[in-house]
Order: sequence, then C-alpha cells, then structure tokens
Amino acid sequence: MKTVVVYKSMSGFTKKYAEWIAQELSADLSEAKKIDNDKLQKYDTIIYGGSLHAGGISGVNLIKKNLKRLKGKNIIIFTTGASPSKESTVSEIRERNFSVDEQIRFYYFRGGFDFNKLDLMNKVLMTLFKWVIQLKRDKTADEKGMLASYSKPVDFTRKENIRELLEYVRSLK
Repeated sequence: MKTVVVYKSMSGFTKKYAEWIAQELSADLSEAKKIDNDKLQKYDTIIYGGSLHAGGISGVNLIKKNLKRLKGKNIIIFTTGASPSKESTVSEIRERNFSVDEQIRFYYFRGGFDFNKLDLMNKVLMTLFKWVIQLKRDKTADEKGMLASYSKPVDFTRKENIRELLEYVRSLK
C-alpha cells in the first residue's frame, strides 16, 4: 500500500509530526504546496496534516476539494494546536471541517506555540487574540498558559502521540 504524508506547517510543529509519521510508515513526505490531485492519485493512503487556526485546519482544502476524486482511498487528517486534547474540542474541529458522511479518519495532536516563527499576518491575528484574553476577567488555566507562551515558546509535540494513527494505518494493509 503506497502512502503519502502531506502537510502545511506554519511554525514547525505539524511538520515535525508529519516527518515522524512518514518515517514510521516508510511513506513519502510532501509539503502541501508541492502536491496536487494528480500526484495524490498515485497513493492508496493519504495522510494530511495542518495546524489549527480559529477552528479551521490550514491547507485542508487540498483534500476537501478533491474528496470525490479521492474516493476509495484511505484519507486520514491530523491537526495540531497548542491546546490540550479534549474530546469535545476534537469533535468540534472535525464537525467544523468535515461533513458527517465523509469517510475521513481524524486525529488531533498537541503541538505548541512560537510567536516568533509566525508570519506577519498570523502575528497580527495572534496579537489580537492575546488582547482578547488579557481583557478577560476570569482566565482559564489554558488561557493563562497561552499568554505565557507569547514570551516563552512551548513545544508539546511527543512522538508517542502518533501511536494510534500509526496503528490505524498499519491495520489497513
């Protein structure tokens, strides 16, 4: 079974997971901007990873717009974010990005946050987000942690986080 891991990474956390997954599965690895539907057709299993932004998965339209043409292929999506993994959050992300009838296996991996690695547009958006959190009277532990990460980057990536995804893909063979 021929497998590819495609990713779009803004600050390196998604890329790290994509590299680990590709290495463990002996799969091809590609940045999203370097692959198209014609190239995807060569694979039986397509694993796509993108970082989480305002509930959306960066670059996932590559898969969404080609879903009909990818019918019959194993499609696995993972996203990364700074927040801890909670079932309610994961369900909300999946529902926001994919319809119920789409046969997509979905995973959320905790990534990290490094303000300095963001491009200008995302720095502006994240600065606005920071102000919103700062103005809140009662901040959650996650919000306090997020504020602290603006001055001190955090990396929650762990190779063991991909174990379930790897087991699933290996069960397809």
